[in-house]
Amino acid sequence: MQKEDVAIRVEHVYKSFNVFYDRTNTIKEKVLFWNRSKKEVREILKDVDLEIKKGEVVGLIGVNGSGKSTLLKLMTKIIYPNKGKVETNGKLTSLLELGAGFHPDFSGRENIYFNASIFGLTRKEIDKRIDKIIEFSELQDFIDNPVRTYSSGMYMRLAFSVAINVDADILLIDEILSVGDQHFQEKCFSKIEELKKEGKTIVFVTHGMDSVNRFCTRAVWLHQGSIKMDGDTKTVVNQYLVETA
Repeated sequence: MQKEDVAIRVEHVYKSFNVFYDRTNTIKEKVLFWNRSKKEVREILKDVDLEIKKGEVVGLIGVNGSGKSTLLKLMTKIIYPNKGKVETNGKLTSLLELGAGFHPDFSGRENIYFNASIFGLTRKEIDKRIDKIIEFSELQDFIDNPVRTYSSGMYMRLAFSVAINVDADILLIDEILSVGDQHFQEKCFSKIEELKKEGKTIVFVTHGMDSVNRFCTRAVWLHQGSIKMDGDTKTVVNQYLVETA
């Protein structure tokens, strides 16, 4: 695949985390219980190779703990691999954790400016788009209230509305669309269809196989930190459902 055709390239990526048990916190505890701290190295991703073409809509599937969300975070460069590398080609926006980038004591309007600036928009660019963002979120009556007063569904509305209005080339979504009412979920799905037609690259983690079949041009099945199957959406999803039934 030509480099200019690739939106995301993951090469021989390993990712592990240290898990500590009975961790000592004070100097006194460290002296008295010097042999108590135990550390376990937990491998999350093991030699993952993946190329995603521009314009593809890819569903990352797998049971909990298979490494899906970790892989998505590596793509955003929130975290970095222990080995290997991750490259992205194009402006990227993400919806990984509900309310990430929001300050609870500031209003929804103020958080739009904070969040959009994280995605690389200037003040003038946000000024031009803020009415459109608020309109899509349907939070006009609450937009000047502190976001700590928002429900999880309202958080999702605001976060999604910002993310889809920064004109990114790549959109990464982690299960966030499962939050909120049916009406707004359908509105989000319609927007994803629109972005798909515009040729945007979309990668999303989900346990909803109906969504994968509906939107994805390709499915990648992660199992215990490795890619078990990668290919045609229907084929991968059917095999996944058979083996996890």
